[in-house]
Amino acid sequence: MSSLLAQLERYTQTQPAEVWLVHAIVEGEPDRILVFKGFSSSLMRPTAFDPDVPLLPPDATIESIDRLQAPFNPDSPQYLDQGLSVAEVEHRLNTGT
Repeated sequence: MSSLLAQLERYTQTQPAEVWLVHAIVEGEPDRILVFKGFSSSLMRPTAFDPDVPLLPPDATIESIDRLQAPFNPDSPQYLDQGLSVAEVEHRLNTGT
């Protein structure tokens, strides 16, 4: 799971007009992770100051992923894609589509 976040972080370094919102279950609780300009941050749980500490533990489950227009405004999100699966996102990242 953390390797997907790392891929999204690399992608957003070259695509600063995009934000990815990862909907996950961590330790039985919902979490939302925002990936923007090469960084990931949890919107619902504390995020470690050290960027080497993974936000998603190995037992986390990603439910879906949304791609949004930057800048992210939680009151008025501008979705480019919504409800993508991990497989769909990995395919897009690997093929550039």
